[in-house]
Amino acid sequence: MQNLPIVAMQVGVLFALMGVGALSRLFSLVDEKGINGIVNILILIVTPSLIIDVFNRPFDSSMMAGFCWATFIAFLTHIALIFLVRFYNRGGEASRPVIRLAIVFSNAGFMGIPLEQAILGAKGVFYGIAYVAIFNMIIWSWGLLEMRGEQANSSESSAKRIVKREMFLNPGTIGLIVGLPLFLFSYRLPQIIHTPISLLASLNTPLAMIVIGYYLARSDFRRVLGSFDAYMASFARLILSPLAMMAILAPFRSYFPREMMITLVLAASAPVAAMVSMFASKFSRDVELSVGLVSATTLLSIFTMPPIIALAMEIFP
Repeated sequence: MQNLPIVAMQVGVLFALMGVGALSRLFSLVDEKGINGIVNILILIVTPSLIIDVFNRPFDSSMMAGFCWATFIAFLTHIALIFLVRFYNRGGEASRPVIRLAIVFSNAGFMGIPLEQAILGAKGVFYGIAYVAIFNMIIWSWGLLEMRGEQANSSESSAKRIVKREMFLNPGTIGLIVGLPLFLFSYRLPQIIHTPISLLASLNTPLAMIVIGYYLARSDFRRVLGSFDAYMASFARLILSPLAMMAILAPFRSYFPREMMITLVLAASAPVAAMVSMFASKFSRDVELSVGLVSATTLLSIFTMPPIIALAMEIFP
């Protein structure tokens, strides 16, 4: 696979940036309060800026069609995974929802978009946003209710309000609401507005990797190493999910844009989403297992993502 060295180098660059985050924690350059502030800036400011920046381009009907197909395929993929994980009934009430969410949700935002940007450029991010939009919609609906479990029964109306609000009012959808009309009507933002948005968008990769590296430096893998279910979830997330995505897309490679198909495989190959740990903590599930899964799959992805993405680039030339 001739693309393997190129992809491996790009993944290596991202892990080098994670190393900066890890060193920042080890040498106490950033504390927990500081990293939480960086996360807020990344989610609330940088993410919408990145989406607006990517959509600030002339309208292209083929790209719009690809975006719609990417959204549809991402939706079907998540629904299929949700259906499959319903058959997973091992473990207790604390660990079962963690495993289910770990299989369904990849770190397509923090890990996927920087890699899409590095390998495929703005087009990769354009299609990657479709996957992230569906991710946000489903993790704040099914994912939230799955983690809440029986807690949802005691405050059902409150849960429904949270689900409705977060499904449609999150930084990703806000960025789409602003950015998509720019693309549809080929409206280019004035330079005085576009330049700061573009500069903020460029912070996505370094900030996301620094945050991931910071959390990796404090991880304890003992909970994962002793769990068969963790091995199973890691294999499903890092190997089975992207291979299934490739198999689904392969028959249509003559019809879909190449960047769209590679982006979908890349998003599906990303490690377990960090939101799984956040939800586990919020709803008192198996936090150690969730943190271990996020950390372990992130480290393993340095070995799994390059060959999978390189294979996708061969299949979808």
